[in-house]
Amino acid sequence: MAGPARNLSAAEEAPLLSNRFVYRLTVVIAVLALLTAAISISGHWFGQRIALAGHTDSTEELLIRIGQDKLELPANTIRFRDQRRVGITERVDLYLTWPELEGYSAGLRSRFDDVGQSSSLIFLQLSQSTMSRDMSGRLEPIYSKLFDGAPQQAAFGLMLHRLRADSGYGSETVLTGRVAGAPDYVVRCVLPATDDRATSGDCQRDIHIGQDLTLLYRFSSALLKDWQHIDAAVRLFVQNRLAK
Repeated sequence: MAGPARNLSAAEEAPLLSNRFVYRLTVVIAVLALLTAAISISGHWFGQRIALAGHTDSTEELLIRIGQDKLELPANTIRFRDQRRVGITERVDLYLTWPELEGYSAGLRSRFDDVGQSSSLIFLQLSQSTMSRDMSGRLEPIYSKLFDGAPQQAAFGLMLHRLRADSGYGSETVLTGRVAGAPDYVVRCVLPATDDRATSGDCQRDIHIGQDLTLLYRFSSALLKDWQHIDAAVRLFVQNRLAK
């Protein structure tokens, strides 16, 4: 009987959890803890990316070269993620609030994310010039040959010129304005039937700037009342960011 008694005693004194089991359990707990931390960190990172929706609030200055021109542009003014890099590129797209001319930030988030507020944004595109004349320079040799009838007086000191159906410009119209000591202001617009149907890109204009850059910018027809200020402001914005 001593044998069974000894075995029973040994069984009673043996630990409930073996060292091997405890080791395995510890490893499993550690792995789970690491996975939990990784999920938390990645979730936070993805959450931030989703919240930003392609925007960035970084104001880091990026040195970008287009043709003969170099620009120092804040990252949060560059519209597309893949363009936010230093180096040579063919073009860069920007977006700015009006009238502040600021890039994306947490405080201005709704103006970039809410379609209903997009008319308060101005969209810019900078690329190497491919035409010898900007939009003002194309008024006489090109646009004037396509006008349909006499110009009409529009609001805000502008004249409206309708284009012939065969001009290739669809439903666009040309608006012009006198500028003291400078060529006439020229902008092409698809004017909405009513003011409440204006979009963020109803109007577009291009100008030459820097050594060999074309600055094309688009804005809502709701901002036509500010055409002189917008033209001067976007020009100055780019000029101030041309690397010396």
